[in-house]
Amino acid sequence: MTIKWVQADPLVMNGEPFCYGSRLTVRQLLELRRNGHTLTELIKDHPELKRMGVAAAYTYAAEHRDRYAEFFEPDGSLAGPGLSDAEATGLPETYRATGIVVKSRA
Repeated sequence: MTIKWVQADPLVMNGEPFCYGSRLTVRQLLELRRNGHTLTELIKDHPELKRMGVAAAYTYAAEHRDRYAEFFEPDGSLAGPGLSDAEATGLPETYRATGIVVKSRA
């Protein structure tokens, strides 16, 4: 079975795209990231989240920039800390976009 990590259903979360297995929308994950939450903090606070799902949500946002424009920096990267190279190890290449999913922490 292949999991669709980001789903949208008009009967769930008012149709807002959400992360599989959770009640967190892509927008909520982006807001948490913009406010400085790291992957470790996200998973600690929301144990139902999976690393793959978080990476998929960030990738989904990049594919729908018009919908999530306020979360992007002028250089085109997503605001806030992304996954480190170590955290992104083992993710499919489609979920390892630099500046979107993987972002070095300054």
